[in-house]
Amino acid sequence: MLDQKDLETKAREMQRGLQTKLGVQGRDVSHALARAGRRLPARVRREGRVFAQAAFMARNPKMARRLEGATVQSAYDRVMEHLAGIDVAERRKDRWMGLAANVAFNLMCVAVAFITFLWWRGYV
Repeated sequence: MLDQKDLETKAREMQRGLQTKLGVQGRDVSHALARAGRRLPARVRREGRVFAQAAFMARNPKMARRLEGATVQSAYDRVMEHLAGIDVAERRKDRWMGLAANVAFNLMCVAVAFITFLWWRGYV
């Protein structure tokens, strides 16, 4: 069975992982997961909600007895496994490449529109 200190430690680790890998901050793990939103796949969000609910329930001794240790541990493991698989440098590179592609496409559209305008006016 998981105790309150163990769940608090794991919640802090998960919150720290969300902050380092996704840049998400929150006052607790449930808030950080909510702020991560669609940056996490649906199954990972679902497992994160299970763990956040368990961390909340562990604060109350009567509610803590209702927790299933295996379910909470597997939810924690799945979320942390997904966070471990995220490459921050690759995500940063992909973001810059997407921005560069967007700018190049927009410049190409403006150039085509300009050449079309020149052709329409008879200058080309």
